[in-house]
Amino acid sequence: MSSAGTPDVTKAHEVGETVIVEETGGGRFQAQVTSGSSTFLVDEPVSQGGLGSGPNPYDLLSAALGACTAMTIRLYAEHKKWPVTHVRVNVTHHRQTLAARDVFSREIVVDGPLDAEQKAKILEMAERCPVHVTLDRGSDVRTTLVHNPGGEATSLGEHMKTMTEATQA
Repeated sequence: MSSAGTPDVTKAHEVGETVIVEETGGGRFQAQVTSGSSTFLVDEPVSQGGLGSGPNPYDLLSAALGACTAMTIRLYAEHKKWPVTHVRVNVTHHRQTLAARDVFSREIVVDGPLDAEQKAKILEMAERCPVHVTLDRGSDVRTTLVHNPGGEATSLGEHMKTMTEATQA
C-alpha cells in the first residue's frame, strides 16, 4: 500500500512473462493457455462437468512444482558432475476444505549411484527449487478488471510485444 492508503500498482510486464488463459467455448470449463510459443488446454474432468481435455488448475500447480524440482535437481547434479541418470518427481495435491492449508506431497526418484551425503543434498536442493519457495512463502495476487468491449487481447507481455514490433518492419 502507498502512504495514501491506496494499493501500489505494479505493471504485470515489469517482472516475468504474461501467460494468457482464454475460454475456448468448447465445454463449460475448457480454456486455452498461451505461454510464449506454447499452447495447451486446461479443463476439468468429465466427472466435474468438463470435457477432460487437459489438466485442471491444481494439476498445473503440481506440475509446476514437480517440473521445477526436477530441473533444479538436474542443474545441481550437472554442476556437481554427479552421476544422475534420470529424475522423476511425483506430486499429489491435498486439501480438506477451501479454508484449510494446501499440502503438496512430493516423491523424488533419482537414478544413479549416489551416496547418502549426495542424496541429502538432493533433498536440500528440492526444498530450494523456486516454485517450492514460492508456494512455501505464499504470494501476493493483484487483480485488475479491464473493460474490453471489442474482445481484443489486452495484454501480450514484454516478449510478445517486442516480437510483434519486430515483425511490423
